[in-house]
Amino acid sequence: MTVWTIVVAAGRGSRFGGPKQLEMLAGRRVMDWSVEVARAVSDGVVLVVPPGLSEPDAVPGGETRSASVRAGLAQVPADATVIVVHDAARPLATAELFGRVIEAVRAGADAALPGLAVSDTLKRVTGDAVVATVDRTDVVAVQTPQAFRASALRAAHASSPEATDDGAVIEAAGGKVVVVPGEPTNMKITTPADLIAAAALLTR
Repeated sequence: MTVWTIVVAAGRGSRFGGPKQLEMLAGRRVMDWSVEVARAVSDGVVLVVPPGLSEPDAVPGGETRSASVRAGLAQVPADATVIVVHDAARPLATAELFGRVIEAVRAGADAALPGLAVSDTLKRVTGDAVVATVDRTDVVAVQTPQAFRASALRAAHASSPEATDDGAVIEAAGGKVVVVPGEPTNMKITTPADLIAAAALLTR
């Protein structure tokens, strides 16, 4: 099987205050960490960056995350059998985690997502009023990298759907989606404080 990875680094970083994927983390940019691990486990990598950013061997993204994934998909060779999608803002994902999702697709899933059990109590609110407590028994928080059977991912994106992750696109298309153990250290850089925490983890 041929594995290609799309590293999505086209976000504007509105909550961070700028493109977080371009921030420095332990001597290199956040997205460089994500690209490095993707290259270690893939036959090829497509990096998707913000429109207007001059970056060698990268392609410009779209207005939304899903549009950026489709921009990356257009550059993946037709003979790829497994496609991994990874958010550049998760620079601490390990090669072992990539391996788990890839193997789950090789075993027959249309999509494999890393997930962690939710430990916090979850509340559904309207405005500032709590309207329900959500049963967290079967709830997981999913991460990237997410791996997909290439034909399933291409078919699911053919109608240009929008979703916060590509697992949801496969779900909507009726595909088989499985969850594998995620990594607690595979944090997403969302705020400047997250950048500090990631640097501390890398130092360890």
